[in-house]
Amino acid sequence: MRDLSVVVFGGTGFIGNHLLALLAEESIPVLAPARHPERVRHLTMLPGVDVVEADIHDDATLRRLLAGHTSAINLVGILHGSRGRPYGPEFQRLHVDLPRRIAEACAVSGVGHYLHMSALGANIDGPSMYARSKADGELAARSRPEVAATIFRPSVVFGPGDHFLTVFARLQRRFPVLPLACANAVFQPIYVCDVARAFLHALRDPATRQQVYQLGGPNVYTLAELVRLAGRYAGCERPIVELPERLARLQARLFERLPGEPILTRDNLDSMRVDNVIDPAVQDLTAAALGIKLTALESVAPHYLAPGEPLDRLRARAGR
Repeated sequence: MRDLSVVVFGGTGFIGNHLLALLAEESIPVLAPARHPERVRHLTMLPGVDVVEADIHDDATLRRLLAGHTSAINLVGILHGSRGRPYGPEFQRLHVDLPRRIAEACAVSGVGHYLHMSALGANIDGPSMYARSKADGELAARSRPEVAATIFRPSVVFGPGDHFLTVFARLQRRFPVLPLACANAVFQPIYVCDVARAFLHALRDPATRQQVYQLGGPNVYTLAELVRLAGRYAGCERPIVELPERLARLQARLFERLPGEPILTRDNLDSMRVDNVIDPAVQDLTAAALGIKLTALESVAPHYLAPGEPLDRLRARAGR
């Protein structure tokens, strides 16, 4: 195999920050397109990482970015979008159209390996727009037979800078009681550095091509259990009020109307109808096939959620 060189789409996000740091440690050259490179200057300090301003929704730009590289990684994704059937335009553009454009640009540019981030629960008949768009995105990533795709389906991902445990910790710092929708929804959270290692292994091992990997951590939790842990580690555990379905949807509808990124949407509630855990009945591979020793949430979360830890907060802001 010739020396690796990778284009990482979505490299400026939460998972991308950790993956780029790992690739830099492994001396693998990385090109990371960004809409606003000036906002991610910390990434330019990583050896071998080149952050460039680019419109990744332009086909000619995609071909130019990919030319001369061996692999492409797509981490681009959203949790929220406007409603539609089978999904709204934001999900269509980022979860379906972009993977197809990347696959086509890989084929034209001679890039033979495309590593694509999907999600546990991806299903064309799934209950949520998120699940349905992720499933169609997998099909789009595999749309060019000359480009070998490796698909990753992680559960919720935790770690410094996450938008999951950190959010629940912040809410409990602000409010004396936490009304919680879908308190009994089930997750199998996986550490962000374990996800990054899965991508690294797949880059190096040709046997991972054309494979699908389910990625989950060593333990399974209800949402209520995760919220309590987040509050405990942040030193502000609050009582939880479990909301019935009707009130949960009313809460989500209210959040959707508030300015900024919503904490919760009705589509999120729809996603949580399905347990977000590895399904042993599905014949996908797991992190064990990649030789990854999974990291327990309890060994990491207390350190980055703990109050009064300025270094951890700095690392979280930097995505490290």
